[in-house]
Amino acid sequence: MALLFPLFGLLMLSVLIETRNDEEGLARTLASLVGAAVEGIVRDVIVCDDGSTDQTHRVADEAGCTFLSGAGVAAGIAQAKCDWLLLIEPGARLLEGWTGSVIAHTAKLAMPGRFSRDPASRRPFLARAFSRPTALAEGLVINRHQAQALSKHAASAEAIARGLAARRLDGLIIVASKS
Repeated sequence: MALLFPLFGLLMLSVLIETRNDEEGLARTLASLVGAAVEGIVRDVIVCDDGSTDQTHRVADEAGCTFLSGAGVAAGIAQAKCDWLLLIEPGARLLEGWTGSVIAHTAKLAMPGRFSRDPASRRPFLARAFSRPTALAEGLVINRHQAQALSKHAASAEAIARGLAARRLDGLIIVASKS
């Protein structure tokens, strides 16, 4: 931890979460970001909502997030305050230590990065075999300028992440469960 402390001032992330009627998933994801916000890594969280009818707006508001109703990911990217973005699905949870891998990655590479799946939360074989993973399941750390360019032709964060080459980060993620 002492090695990373001087680097904290160098990297700040804007987090973008696209959601629709997933207040519980949003709350779980936001809870996993609290430590990074306290450390100064997460500067702002932008929730791009696609017409939720549940209490998603209230969860975002209580957590101090910027809530964009009916706005796409391009609007969220435009509002981001940092040069690096973390795009993540509601319900996904980043595990302790993820910030160190993001700091190391962004310090030396400009390419996007994806987190490694937590082996302890691995789903059974048949569940994996008969489900289609999303491109955003492992999150995406991406430079804001690259995200802006990709968002011109992509309607969602999922579309930005799809087919994008990315480096595997050491930080672990528990993938959002799909109901």
